[in-house]
Amino acid sequence: MESSFGSMLKEWRNRRNISQFNLGLDANVSARHLSFLESGRAQPSRSMVLHLCEALNVPRETRNSFLNAAGFAPAFRKRALDEGEMSAVMDAMRWMMERHNPFPAMAVDIHWHLIELNHCAQLLFSSLGVSKGDSMLDLLLDQNRLEQHLENWEEVAQHAISRLRLESAHLGGDPILDDAANQISERINIKPVAGNNVLPPVIPARYKANGMVFSFFSTIAQFGTAEDIALADLKIELLFPADDTTREILLSMET
Repeated sequence: MESSFGSMLKEWRNRRNISQFNLGLDANVSARHLSFLESGRAQPSRSMVLHLCEALNVPRETRNSFLNAAGFAPAFRKRALDEGEMSAVMDAMRWMMERHNPFPAMAVDIHWHLIELNHCAQLLFSSLGVSKGDSMLDLLLDQNRLEQHLENWEEVAQHAISRLRLESAHLGGDPILDDAANQISERINIKPVAGNNVLPPVIPARYKANGMVFSFFSTIAQFGTAEDIALADLKIELLFPADDTTREILLSMET
């Protein structure tokens, strides 16, 4: 009979679509020993649990579940972002976002709740009725609001679906992200990419606000070596002007 740990190991190995042989190569563990762990014929050490979770890129919170299933105490905490231990990284996040002005920047959690916004992002998203603490998923699921404020909302929605499914896959499947992706896909006409067309470098999001159109592309940053659950899930999204008009308008607002 499979042990609880063995069942989890097999499940996550299948989720990552990796054989016992290939996981053994990645983790420098024999496929025979992995088979014994999955069947319950062998029990892992605490370090082996963490080692295999690292090889399978298991999220920190789920690594605690692996440890618990193997009979060990959790290794990872989910600290409040305002705890003293988090002050250095939170200061770094705000430093980065403040210096990104006059371009928008925001920090979001695992389910796209807005944790922080810089001044420019506050101005931009206030016109969409979105502020700190709100969920960007709610905005994406509000088709009427998107059509009113996002000039190319179907293009943006297609990319949002891909991102949601990718993030869910990393987590081993997340019902909230999966549900949002499914709801959005039901509401848009997904267009296949024409074979002979050369795509642009990026697909910008074109926001309509205060009688103007602001065009942005974005980059996403995360903290390296993050071992706290909340910190590992935190994403900082920096928006950059995708055209000269947007750049000039934002730079003029700074002066």
